[in-house]
Amino acid sequence: MKKAAKMIGIAVPLMVVVALVSLRLFGYEPRDLRAGLWLTGDQVTEPVTDWSFTDDHQEIFVQTRTRYMMPHSVTTYCAFYDGDLYLFSAYYQGGVFPEERGWNRNVVRDPRVRLKIGDRLFDQTVRHVTDADTREAVHANAVAKYPQWTSPGLESVHILRVEG
Repeated sequence: MKKAAKMIGIAVPLMVVVALVSLRLFGYEPRDLRAGLWLTGDQVTEPVTDWSFTDDHQEIFVQTRTRYMMPHSVTTYCAFYDGDLYLFSAYYQGGVFPEERGWNRNVVRDPRVRLKIGDRLFDQTVRHVTDADTREAVHANAVAKYPQWTSPGLESVHILRVEG
């Protein structure tokens, strides 16, 4: 009995370590409403001066940093406006930013993110946009980019500016 308990005590942590190493090496990307973990791709190290290429991408992935040291990644819409890239978090059921989304809480606590756009990875920071004029203009760009999107209204769409 002691031998079996000892074997289980070794095997279970070993399986957890192997699983985490595998996830780290091969990634576990989000899909639609299912969150993921690490994002993999080709790392871009040069500063991005023109985000207009994002108009060719319907969804991008955002990897945030959790309190417990595991990455948390999600899919989101993005829009290019006035030289900057913006990310969206729509609260369809209402709610208070950032409480309704784990990734929103993560970026408020730690604004460093990893974006995956196509096969490329960009390490950036984000900031919640509160300026009404900017919010309206960016939201209008998103509505134009995503004609199939039913926006819950500007008051329920939270916008994050990618700052580099």
